[in-house]
Amino acid sequence: MNIGVLCEFSGIVAKAFRDKGHYVVSCDLQPSELPGNHIQGDCRDYDWSWCNMVLAFPPCDYLSKVQNGLIVNNKERQYKRYLAFDFFLWCYYLSVKKVVVENPVGYINSHFRQPDQIIQPYYFGDPEQKGTCLWIRGLPYLVFYKEENSLFDNDYVGKPKPKAYYKTGKQIGKPQYFVDSMSGTREVKKRNRSRTFLGIAKVFADNWG
Repeated sequence: MNIGVLCEFSGIVAKAFRDKGHYVVSCDLQPSELPGNHIQGDCRDYDWSWCNMVLAFPPCDYLSKVQNGLIVNNKERQYKRYLAFDFFLWCYYLSVKKVVVENPVGYINSHFRQPDQIIQPYYFGDPEQKGTCLWIRGLPYLVFYKEENSLFDNDYVGKPKPKAYYKTGKQIGKPQYFVDSMSGTREVKKRNRSRTFLGIAKVFADNWG
């Protein structure tokens, strides 16, 4: 299958599909951190109609709910949100039969439509919480893994629960959010937030590849 992965510099999702034997081309303004076919540039400058499937991860800087309080009475931020929303719609309405667009809870939910699925990293083996919305076209919903990472086809057990966190042998009662565990400069945090969890990338490839 020919697959385009848009707005991904980490190469994590692209690699998950390549490992399944698919032909994958990723595209981002930044170079890829992993080897493989990658276009460094604006994905809107290229034709993706050759793809059987496209997965897009458009920037959420001005679309997440975190921006709601900052964008009021700020015309510059409002305009950037408009541009970000327009880019999201461009991704979703690509002339490709199978499309998935990812973003956090925010502007898209109220000004486009509710997502087809909201997932968490802990649904697929990672312990973190980080709500992720998926707008899906032409593909089935993702299915959840059990603790032993077997697909639920024959033994579905429902949504997994967050795993307990342990620090120096002591259990942390409250599930830890991914953003709470990050450190470094603002740019480093932004890059880390944009990386797809390995468990999620794997289930993308397992379910849709």
